[in-house]
Amino acid sequence: MTTPAAEPPLDAYLTLHAETRGFLLGRPQQPVPTPDGRSVLFLRAAPRDPVLSLFEYDVASGVTRELLTPARLLHGAAEHLSPEERARRERMRVATRGFTAFELSRDGRLLLVTLSGRLYRLRRDDGRVDELPTGAAPIVDPRLSPDGGKVAFVRERDLHVLDLERGVETRLTTTPDPRRSAGLAEFIAQEELSRFRGYWWSPDGTHVAYEHVDNGPVEELHIVDPQHPERAPEVNRYPRAGRPNARVSLWVVALPAPGAAVAPARPVPWDAEALPYLSQVTWTRGGPLTFVVRDRRQTRLQIRAWDEGTGTTRLLLEERDPAWLDVDRTVPRWLPGGAGFLWSSDVGGDHQLQLRSPDGTLVRALTPPGVQHRGLRHADERHAWFVASAEPSELHVWRAPLDGSGAAEQRSREPGQHDVDFGEGEATWVERTTTLTAMPRARVFTAGLKAQPAGELPSVAVEPPWVPSVELVRAGARALEAIVVHPRDRVAGRRYPVMVDVYGGPHHQSVTAALPGQLLRQWIADHGYVVVAIDGRGTPGRGRAFERALKEAAGHGSFGAVPLEDQVEGLRALAATRPEMDLSRVGIYGWSFGGYLAALAVLRRPDVFHVAVAGAPVVDWRDYDTAYTERYLGLPDENPAGYDESSLLTYAGGLCRPLLLVHGTTDDNVYFLHTLKLADALFRAGRDFELLPLQGFTHMVPDALVRRRLYGRILGTLERALQPGRP
Repeated sequence: MTTPAAEPPLDAYLTLHAETRGFLLGRPQQPVPTPDGRSVLFLRAAPRDPVLSLFEYDVASGVTRELLTPARLLHGAAEHLSPEERARRERMRVATRGFTAFELSRDGRLLLVTLSGRLYRLRRDDGRVDELPTGAAPIVDPRLSPDGGKVAFVRERDLHVLDLERGVETRLTTTPDPRRSAGLAEFIAQEELSRFRGYWWSPDGTHVAYEHVDNGPVEELHIVDPQHPERAPEVNRYPRAGRPNARVSLWVVALPAPGAAVAPARPVPWDAEALPYLSQVTWTRGGPLTFVVRDRRQTRLQIRAWDEGTGTTRLLLEERDPAWLDVDRTVPRWLPGGAGFLWSSDVGGDHQLQLRSPDGTLVRALTPPGVQHRGLRHADERHAWFVASAEPSELHVWRAPLDGSGAAEQRSREPGQHDVDFGEGEATWVERTTTLTAMPRARVFTAGLKAQPAGELPSVAVEPPWVPSVELVRAGARALEAIVVHPRDRVAGRRYPVMVDVYGGPHHQSVTAALPGQLLRQWIADHGYVVVAIDGRGTPGRGRAFERALKEAAGHGSFGAVPLEDQVEGLRALAATRPEMDLSRVGIYGWSFGGYLAALAVLRRPDVFHVAVAGAPVVDWRDYDTAYTERYLGLPDENPAGYDESSLLTYAGGLCRPLLLVHGTTDDNVYFLHTLKLADALFRAGRDFELLPLQGFTHMVPDALVRRRLYGRILGTLERALQPGRP
């Protein structure tokens, strides 16, 4: 473990933070225990280098060895990503390089990794590595068959299978139309439905189910690189709110016998006109091919199962919610013996993990009352392991017996964020933990040692030079979750300007009992601020009513009232008991939805917020994608008042506070056009503002130098507005 020699000055700290990616580089990632439980495989980078290599930890001895590095395979060449892989990583918010994923065969003998669109096999017994023959074009998303004898992948928009023993490749689909693809998840599935896979092996390895996508109806948007006008624009299929989505269908193809032709694929039917969103697909031991579909407004969903014999599908479960329905990407999960499946739902109020019979009937809820389920992690014939918590800022590991013989047991106790990773069985698992005073660590547990860890996956990360001065509290009549960070050299009796670090939207929490999120807040606080973060209505972890208030409290879908109201309420409630907070000097900063909310704050509530930095803000929700926007606002033609109320353009003429707009010029999630529209509206209204374009960056800004300059610019904007005259 590497540590700084001494605490760096504040300006030097920002460089250190950026170079180490918030002190997360060098920590184990994606741990996977081997089937025999004797080893744990994981990825890890160097402390200041975002290139991931593959490692193996021996549970008995505690020894870690390096299995494979990207440098060994590239031989000095640069890593190259295909447009499909680059887009896929952007959707998954993966900013590292090298081996960003790996796959282990069910018997634990083989590992698959991809690099620069090439596929490599590593044999664990002798360490031999060979490149597999997958053709000249780069491949995407390779996956081993259940028996480990074949590997499927997507190349040039079609699905292929390589027989590893015979070295023979079979093309399973043919889609010559460039607007169509087989085996790739469409943009909406990846960006908004948390589904990154586009094909699925059958449990016996004889069939593959795959998604067919027709992007023909989807609008084309073009991204031009202003620094390279000689380059052709990048063309993306992006469905804006109220406009056509891709047409999606599901098919099953049988692997042919050696030398035989591929038989025509069979369709998996459902009412795709009424339920167009293919949200989840699973095909595991113990159950049929099972999938979840939702209607466009996402107020109705069905779980359906395919019958291979008849080619039909049957309904297992239907749910409805007048606001919207979320889908947990970790379910449905069939139990290995086929005795039923696991599902999660918040239709009843709490977000429950549920055991259901093979026909979909509810058997029992596995989560205790008041505990909000957040994700299934493992299931066998006896137990379900999941993460959940009654306290929204925390996350804990739970285990529940499936036979109803007892209540669910909370396995982690220390306040913080805990998660767990399993392999094929329960012999060994890895618990990942971070708290408000400790960076993430990965401890290895084995069934024989019960509650005591057998060891810890080694980190080589640089450790932060300080522990932030953090309060985790609840504020206001709604008991909103909040974090307050004071300067470490706080002077009694002195009043400090306030900086609000905001997201405030669905599916994301700013307030967590985890150290990494507090480090930059402390850096800002140490420049003479009280930094606060508040999770208002709409953020997860507090049950259905709290989340759906975005829609129901407004009387119609709107982002323009509830999130901002809760930021104001929480801020005032915190200051009421903290006289050091000077509410005559309040700044606000956020990115993405947080950027939208930061800009909205100075436009609609300049009486409360005196300066804002808005990063990659959604300006007009009519220009954002269908699945996210329509889930909360409905369709534009059905809710024009909600769209107008939620648009920053509606309030642009009233800007009277300093506003810095920041946006990546090649952002393909929140397009640069959003900030350009707002800049144009402000200019035409005669309002002063600042614009910082981040040339060539997307929705992520991983570059260390740019991140350092960006936070320096943010702080400078706050300093000028809130601390005039300060040296």
